[in-house]
Amino acid sequence: MFKKGTKFYSILKGKCPKCQEGYFFKNRCTFHLTKVTELYDNCPKCNLKYMLEPSFYYGAMYVNYGITVAVSIVTFLIAKLGFNLNLLQSLFTVFGSLFILAPINLRLARIIWINMFVNYEK
Repeated sequence: MFKKGTKFYSILKGKCPKCQEGYFFKNRCTFHLTKVTELYDNCPKCNLKYMLEPSFYYGAMYVNYGITVAVSIVTFLIAKLGFNLNLLQSLFTVFGSLFILAPINLRLARIIWINMFVNYEK
C-alpha cells in the first residue's frame, strides 16, 4: 500500500508524484514557518514542472479545508468524549490542535493536490 508507485508513497514521503525520487518541498523541516510551502520549480530528478499552471495551488485550499474539518471533528470528539471536557475547553483544544498542525496541513494539501493531477511513470 505504501510502496513506490502509489500515491500514498508520494504523499507521505514528500516526493515528486511523477518519478517519486525527487523531493517536492525545498525544506524538509515542516515547522520552519517562513519556508513551509517553498517548492522546487521543477523536480530535481525528472524535471516535472511543479507549477502546472498559474495559481495552480489555489485548489489546494479546498483540500486544506477538508483536512481542517476532519482534524476539528476528531479533536473535538476525543476532547469531549475521551477526556470529558466541557464545550469551551473542547473548542480551545480544537483551536490549539489546528494552530499546531497548520504547517503540516498546508504541505499535505499541496502534495495531495498535485497527486490528483499527476500520475506515476516508471
